[in-house]
Amino acid sequence: MFTDSHCHLNRLDLTPYDGHLGGAIAAMKTAQVTRAMAIMCDFAEYDAIYDIVTQYTDEALQLGMSVGVHPCEEVAVLQSASTQRLIEMATPDHVWAIGETGLDYYWSNDNKREQQASLVRHIQASQRLKKPLIIHTREAKQDTLDILSTEHAEHGIIHCFTEDWSTAKQALDLGFYISFSGIVSFKNAQSLRDVALKVPKDRLLIETDSPYLAPVPKRGKSNEPAYVPYVASCLADLYQMSVTEVATLTTKNFEELLAQTQ
Repeated sequence: MFTDSHCHLNRLDLTPYDGHLGGAIAAMKTAQVTRAMAIMCDFAEYDAIYDIVTQYTDEALQLGMSVGVHPCEEVAVLQSASTQRLIEMATPDHVWAIGETGLDYYWSNDNKREQQASLVRHIQASQRLKKPLIIHTREAKQDTLDILSTEHAEHGIIHCFTEDWSTAKQALDLGFYISFSGIVSFKNAQSLRDVALKVPKDRLLIETDSPYLAPVPKRGKSNEPAYVPYVASCLADLYQMSVTEVATLTTKNFEELLAQTQ
């Protein structure tokens, strides 16, 4: 029923499950999470994520992964993400998307050119493979939007959205989906909830970004995909919909995103 569009399955805190990922997977199924996309942040993670996706996909849980390099990685890693390398690694069917890529000037302000060049190469790979981009942006919204527009990127997700309505509107106009994480449930996030009210329902996604950003009522704990229903619940309250309706809607949106061709 629920789709977690962005989680880091290889980074989860497995202490509650005696160190076994199978426990977290079982918790996902109990929470009726039936689909999740495991996100890659650097090439060194590929094998671990691939093993998870192939081992735990079954009739009750469909797992896929992304291929990409996070903008906060070291310059050498960013530069290693050539368009051709991305294409070669992301061609198989178990890879659903390209990323997480984007711009982050909050954590990495001294390598803007390398981040921007890496983003362009990810866009090129996305366009060649017709697979969606996963965009991370922090304190770089205008440069992010400018590059997406200049490079004619029109297929992807602005993940863990925390910006204003103007930014959301520009991303939507380009063709992107907006994904909300547990941040939307935080007490001090009313402005973000106001943005969520304006996002067209057919362009809405939900995610955990686990193990980070656990939603209320789990805030302060390590996050996991089994908590994505709490994000849906927050949005259901906003939209005056049932949690099941939000789950069905966002799962349908994710399916349509993956089915799109540019």
